[in-house]
Amino acid sequence: MDARSPAPRDAVVARHADLIESALDAIRTRRAWSPFKDSPSTKIHGPDKPVAGKAAFEAQLGQRFALDLPGVTEWVGAEVSPYTQQPLGVTYPVSTPEALIAAAQAAMPDWAAVSPDLRAALCVEMAVRLYDVNFEMAHGVMHVAGQSYTQAFSGSGPNALDRGIEALAYAVKAMRDVAPNGRYERDFAGERVVLDKTYSIVPRGVGLVICCASFPTWNAYPAMFASLATGNPVIVKPHPIAVLPMAIVVRECRRVLADHGFDPNLVTLAVDTLEAPVAQHLVDHPAVQIVDFTGSPRYGGHLERTVTGKLLFTETAGVNTVVVESAGDMDAAARAIARASCLFSAQMCTSPQVIYVRPDLADAFGQALVEQIDAIAGDPALAAGIMGAIQGAVSLKAVADVRAALDQHPKARVLREAAPYVHPQFPEARTLTPLVVAVDGSDPALYAEEHFGPVLFVVRMDGDAAVAEATRLAREHGSISSYLYSTDEAFIDRATPLYEQAGANLTVNLTGAMWINFAAAYSDYHVSGLNPAGNACLADLAFVASRFRIVQRRRPAAA
Repeated sequence: MDARSPAPRDAVVARHADLIESALDAIRTRRAWSPFKDSPSTKIHGPDKPVAGKAAFEAQLGQRFALDLPGVTEWVGAEVSPYTQQPLGVTYPVSTPEALIAAAQAAMPDWAAVSPDLRAALCVEMAVRLYDVNFEMAHGVMHVAGQSYTQAFSGSGPNALDRGIEALAYAVKAMRDVAPNGRYERDFAGERVVLDKTYSIVPRGVGLVICCASFPTWNAYPAMFASLATGNPVIVKPHPIAVLPMAIVVRECRRVLADHGFDPNLVTLAVDTLEAPVAQHLVDHPAVQIVDFTGSPRYGGHLERTVTGKLLFTETAGVNTVVVESAGDMDAAARAIARASCLFSAQMCTSPQVIYVRPDLADAFGQALVEQIDAIAGDPALAAGIMGAIQGAVSLKAVADVRAALDQHPKARVLREAAPYVHPQFPEARTLTPLVVAVDGSDPALYAEEHFGPVLFVVRMDGDAAVAEATRLAREHGSISSYLYSTDEAFIDRATPLYEQAGANLTVNLTGAMWINFAAAYSDYHVSGLNPAGNACLADLAFVASRFRIVQRRRPAAA
């Protein structure tokens, strides 16, 4: 269907009504639910889609990425694959910030005027289209972020889309709570007053979504759908070294809008370079009223200190801790922690970093942890599926800096050296297995900040003292995911309120097949907003409800 013959809008609302109701039920019950399959198996998708997705990715290499954006001044691209360490050669249109903002403002009135049900349905249609091109997306994420193929398919595909639809469901809930009209009747000094009142949902303004490099889609989808569903246009600002995934997202969203008769400039892409960043220019523009940021604590903290008169939602970083006070199965606990630490080479916001172990268990646990990591690192196929590749020099430097700092910490001992593994499909891949260091808890300077890369600290410390320090680090430096192992229910009961007071989400005694750092949309709240790891939660009503305001009018009722 071409642009001269837009798709029927009532049809898209009807087509996705059941999915939206299921999402609303999921956020109410917190049950496990997803409209998507997160396995790339050909038994689910058939033999053709994986081949077509890879071909679509390869056809894009060395080419201009076709996006008909306003105000294009040049084409740039600087992405390098962590798997081949060669440039992708893809270039993207660079638009002036003023052109993007003007186009968004021009597109906004028609979008704000339609029903919330239509906006929500079109967001679901965007998600469905993105799921349909997820094999292309998986290869794009692999070769800019370094995620393994299976993780790129699932974590940056269906799992990320689930987070987006979760935020969309909260937006629908928030808007449904606003009655469109009402009648007010009251007696004033013997005179009966009857008023008809109308309540209008009015969007805040242009939304800016600033994406991170390592997991660009996972935070972008909730922000995009929350803003779009509530009537706001969106400018997507990808990280300069990870543009391709978000260019695919913007392409598909614009196609959905155009197919249904809307201005595609409701969703645009703001491409920049490391040498000439554009984010601050967009943040400072008065038309930009919503800023969603995922990335470094340095810039996130700057935004939190300086952005005023606008909505700001942040997720930055934290020091994720594990307290091992006791365990019914020490090997199972070590295996669970090792798997979570190896996943995507600890380049995740939920990766454990500091592991406190009761002193009498520390030696045995440290050995078990190293053995479990070695079992993954020593199997190239397994390592490739779990660890993936190192995205960039920043993670290599994080590990190298820790290793070099050990010279100033004579009590620290290296339990396991960091070393590359040979990827079976990509022999030139940039890889690194975890560095494991045993440290004395009397000197937290070595481990009391996030090191964004594969490094683990095993700290000897009694359980109660460990919980006290872990929650202090959460309060002072942030924590997105905290973990605790104990067979003592009284100890768990003592620890729980301390984690709650620190705003630290806690996983207790989890072993087995599920990754301990897997965060399930519709069920797990991601980031509490109560510590420096971020001021927003994915997802809750607070994440969406203030993206629109309510404007009323009233007048005497007709006789």
